[in-house]
Amino acid sequence: MSQEDKKKQEEIIEETTKEENTQEDNTKEEVSLEDKLNECQEQLKEKENEYLRAYADLENTKKRLEREKNSALMYANESFARDLLTVLDTFENALKSIDQIDANDEGAIDKIKDGMKLTYEQLLSILKKNGVEEIECGTEFDPNFHQAVMQVESDKHESGQIVDVLQKGYKLKERLLRAAMVSSCK
Repeated sequence: MSQEDKKKQEEIIEETTKEENTQEDNTKEEVSLEDKLNECQEQLKEKENEYLRAYADLENTKKRLEREKNSALMYANESFARDLLTVLDTFENALKSIDQIDANDEGAIDKIKDGMKLTYEQLLSILKKNGVEEIECGTEFDPNFHQAVMQVESDKHESGQIVDVLQKGYKLKERLLRAAMVSSCK
């Protein structure tokens, strides 16, 4: 064989070896890419599961908070109502006492008045304890706290001043519950 033939043969062998190596590399690369793809898919499934668990936790927390809020609103006045029960008890006792009073007893009316005063003071105390306060009605009319239901003439008052309080007004802390109904001077 000539030199040229030997070279050609070596080139052919070299090319065949390169092709085989390239095929092996491609096969390795394909296997490696498949492994990476499978790994990425597994990671994606894990992240999806984490997301679904987090979303479920969020929804459960929302529902729990909504239930707690509804419960808090439903029973917000519980202590206030409990305090008012003592006033109710006092009224019931007063009614029983009235039934037992002798019609000929001259001090009976005084006893009833005293009982009513004590009950009234007890009620005012409970209202104040729970933040309900009477609106003070001086002489100056304040449309934020007073409602003029009629105007009267008065020599003792200037125009626009409060002449008389027809119904007391109340506020809960700083919020108006009911405006005081007043008569004002023309």
